[in-house]
Amino acid sequence: MRTARYVAAAGVVVMGLLLVGFMFHMTVNCVYVYEGQSLMLRYKGPVLFGSGKPAASGQFAQAGEVGVLEQLRGPGRHFYCPLWWERQLINDVVVRPGEVAVVTSKMGGDLPTEQFLVEGGIDGATRAQHKGILRKVLGPGRFRVHPYAFDVAIKKSEQRQAGGSTKYSGWVEVPTGYVGVVTYSADDPVLKKKRGVQDQVLPPGIYPINPRAQEIDIVEVGYRETSISVDKHLLADGTEKMDESGEPEAVTRSGIGFPSNDGFNIQIDFTAVWGVMPEDAPYVVSTFGSVEAAEQKVIIPQSESICRNSGSKMGANELLVGETRQKFQTNVSEEFHKVLLDKHLSLLYGLVRHIYIPKEVRVPLQKGYVAAELTLTREEDKITKQAEGTLREAEKKVSQEAEKVRVETLKMVASAVAEGAREVGEIEAATKQQIASVDKQIAELEAKRTELLGKAKSQADQLLNEAQSQKFDLAVKAFGSAAAYSKYEFAEGLPENIQLQLFYAGEGTLWTDLKNITPTLPLMNPAPKPANSPVRNGTPTPR
Repeated sequence: MRTARYVAAAGVVVMGLLLVGFMFHMTVNCVYVYEGQSLMLRYKGPVLFGSGKPAASGQFAQAGEVGVLEQLRGPGRHFYCPLWWERQLINDVVVRPGEVAVVTSKMGGDLPTEQFLVEGGIDGATRAQHKGILRKVLGPGRFRVHPYAFDVAIKKSEQRQAGGSTKYSGWVEVPTGYVGVVTYSADDPVLKKKRGVQDQVLPPGIYPINPRAQEIDIVEVGYRETSISVDKHLLADGTEKMDESGEPEAVTRSGIGFPSNDGFNIQIDFTAVWGVMPEDAPYVVSTFGSVEAAEQKVIIPQSESICRNSGSKMGANELLVGETRQKFQTNVSEEFHKVLLDKHLSLLYGLVRHIYIPKEVRVPLQKGYVAAELTLTREEDKITKQAEGTLREAEKKVSQEAEKVRVETLKMVASAVAEGAREVGEIEAATKQQIASVDKQIAELEAKRTELLGKAKSQADQLLNEAQSQKFDLAVKAFGSAAAYSKYEFAEGLPENIQLQLFYAGEGTLWTDLKNITPTLPLMNPAPKPANSPVRNGTPTPR
C-alpha cells in the first residue's frame, strides 16, 4: 500500500512537472508573429556550461555560433526559449505608390575608395556582399528586410537645382511630350554605363530612381516659339500709334536693331520656331543644362547676330523691296538653320516678321513704288481693255458661226426628210405591186381549187349513186325478189316495241271495231330494227 502511494505521488509530481513545462513552453517560449511582421533571432550561447563561439564581425551567425541568424521567421507561432535566444519582432518595409526605398547594406566587405554603390539585393543568392548603398531601389510593395543587415530609407519624388536645371530622383514621372535624360552618379559595370549623361533617354512613363545612383532631367521635346519684337509707341487707349503712311511707330533700341550699309537704323521683329528632338536631348542637357538655357545661350543671341550680320550688308531700300527682302529672309533662315544644326537643335522656321525702316527712307520709296504700281496698273488696264475688245469680236464671230451652223443644219435636215419621203414612196409602190401580184396568184389558186372541188364532188356523187344502185341490185338478189326486199324494208321500218293483236271481225263490223284498234297503233316513229334481225327464207320473221 505504501509503495502504491509512492507511485501515485510520483505520478502526480511528474504530471505536474509536465503541465508546468507545457505551460512554460506555450507561454514563455512561444512567440506569435502577426501578418506583416517577422521574427529576428540572436543566439546567446550556452547558459550554464561552456561558452559559444561568436560570429565573425559584420556577418550572420552560423550553426552553433553566437550572433544574429540570417533567416527571419514569418507569421505564425515560433518556440524559442528566451534563456538561449534573443527574440525581436520586426515590421515589414512597406513602400507605397509614389515612393521608393533606398537600401544601405551594413554587412560584407568594404568597397574600393572610388565606389559607393553596391550590386545585389536584400535576400537569397542576390544578397549584397559589400557595404554601401544598393544600386537598385525597391519599388511599391511589401518587403521582409533584415534590420541587422540593411537600413532602409523611404524616398518620394525629389528635386534639386544644379547648373540652372532641375534634377529629379526617387519616384519620377516623365509625362507625355517629354523624355527623361539620365545622369549616372557612378559607373555601372553590370549595364556597362559610364558616369555622366547617358545617350539613351527614358520615354514617357514612371520610374523608380535611386537618388544616389541616378538623376533625371525631364526635357520637353518638339517645337517651341521664341520671338524678339520691337516695342511700339502706344496711345492712351492702348492702341498702337501709327504714322501718316499707316506704319506703327517703333521705340528705338528695341527688337533687333542694326545699321544698313547706307547708314540708316533698321529694326526688325524675328520669330524662331525651333525645338529639341528626343535623340538630341542628352546633348542639350550636357552642353547647356536645360532647354531654357539653350534658348538664352543660343536661340536669342544667334537670332540677333545672324539678322544683324545679314541686314548690315544690305541697304534700306533693299530691305523694303520685295525680291531683295525675300533674299534677306532666305539668307537669315538658312544661316540660322546651319548654326542650330551644329548645336543639336532643330529649326522649323526662322521668320523675319516685320522690318521697321525710317520714315525718311520708307515714304519716298513707297511713293515711288506706288507710282510705279499705278503705271503698271494703267498698262494692265489697257491690256485688259484690248483683251476685252478681242473677246467681244470673238464672241460676235462665235455668234455668226453658230447661226451659220444652225442654217446648214436646217438645210441638211430638210434634205434628209425629202430623201426619206422619196424612199418611203418607192417602198410603198413596190409593196402595192407585190400585194397585187400575190392577190393574182391567190385568185388563180382559188379558181383551181373551185374547179378541183367541183370535179371531186361530181365524181363523188356519181360514185355514190353507182354504189347505191349496186347496193339495191345486191339486196334484191339477196332477197330473191323486189317484193321480198320491199317487205324487208317494211319490216325494218317497224318499231321494236310494236304489239300485234288478232281479233275477229264479222262481216260488216270492221269499221265499228276500228275504235278498239286505235289505242294499239304506235304514236311515235318506230325505232330502227337491229341489224341482226332473224330472216327466214329471205323474208323477215314478224314479231
